[in-house]
Amino acid sequence: MRLCMQRKALSPASNGVGKPPMKTRDITITALFAVLMAVCSWICIPSAVPFTLQTFGVFVTVGLLGGKRGTLAVLVYILLGAVGIPVFAGFTGGVGILFGSTGGYILGFLGSALSMWLVTRLFGDRTLPLAAGMGLGLLICYTFGTAWFLLIYVNQTGPVSLSTVLGWCVVPFIVPDLIKIALALGFTKRFRSKIP
Repeated sequence: MRLCMQRKALSPASNGVGKPPMKTRDITITALFAVLMAVCSWICIPSAVPFTLQTFGVFVTVGLLGGKRGTLAVLVYILLGAVGIPVFAGFTGGVGILFGSTGGYILGFLGSALSMWLVTRLFGDRTLPLAAGMGLGLLICYTFGTAWFLLIYVNQTGPVSLSTVLGWCVVPFIVPDLIKIALALGFTKRFRSKIP
């Protein structure tokens, strides 16, 4: 009788037949969203200053997966690019991109994800805290990326003012990035319940 009960407790039916283990599912979803960020980075929107959907991909990833899995997906995306897989904008990849003048903005995505994780952990993942987390994440990405750009540019080319760098790297992208935040919030609200 005891042996029969033990077998029943260990049978596949008791663990949910057909459902992958949680760890496997998390790894799969994390990898899929790293690919989503790569696809978003390849999409270039033509305008006076062309821009990609990289930040949109980061915001959607963390919004849908939550802080832990979302941050891990962003880290996987950056590591894939670091080893040379062309996941960055313009189908580029490699350590040289990360250590180039604009690499700080890519590394800043990790700060964006961590800040979203922190805000939603403290205040919940409703629309307002999530929007605040995305806004803070964008600000962190701008700050880190601009400081990185300034450092690399000064070392390679010569002195340049902060206002000039902001005019090159931040100001033209503020409105598009705010639109991407609004779109990411909409996607998160609509599809979050469909993500395991």
